[in-house]
Amino acid sequence: MRPTWITAFIDIPGPSWDDGVAFWQAVTATGLSALRGEDDEFATLLPADGEAFLRVQRTGAELPGIHLDLHGVGQQWEVRTSPGGFAFCANVAAGGERPAPVAWPEGHRSLVDQVCLDIPPDAYDEECAFWAGLTGWELAPTSAPYMMQLVRPAGMPLRVLLQRRDEGDGPVTAHLDLATTDREAEVARHLALGASVDGGGPRWTRLRDPVGMLYCVTDRDPVTGLLP
Repeated sequence: MRPTWITAFIDIPGPSWDDGVAFWQAVTATGLSALRGEDDEFATLLPADGEAFLRVQRTGAELPGIHLDLHGVGQQWEVRTSPGGFAFCANVAAGGERPAPVAWPEGHRSLVDQVCLDIPPDAYDEECAFWAGLTGWELAPTSAPYMMQLVRPAGMPLRVLLQRRDEGDGPVTAHLDLATTDREAEVARHLALGASVDGGGPRWTRLRDPVGMLYCVTDRDPVTGLLP
């Protein structure tokens, strides 16, 4: 059964909760739902329009991270693990209208629109096959030989990119990517909010949020998700 919606959870260690939530609210121009869960550990980032697809979770872990909920691939909520050790949740069907990119006063637009799975070399082929089979989305090449993409259906809020690490082993991890019409202006906005630059390339800048989580700002079109 194919996903009807994908939600990304930003997992924030307890001591960093307030700083992490405030940063991602500012980055995405979202409101915050009421806290929920047995320990008030969950909340939703509420966009100005469309259906929410970003949530935050307070965890007991030492480091921040990302996990996914794939709605529509299960009859009830359950935690699953990919062959490479990436934990995600199968959930009941959900969906709605994908939010529009945010227009900023500087004149550009941006949107969190992609989850990149960072995969050890030995697990790469199996992970690509697993995610293509689970979603039913076409597995397609990108302009980079070390990346494959799942072709996102129309209206789905998040793309899925599969990136082969240069080396190493251990479990598959993930990070968020933003698409923007002006990367220089968008990066400057993030730096003013407390992020720091951690590297990059010709079409992307890697940043670290105030909690220590890595993510990227890219030159991709925030509507189509594609490079210009």
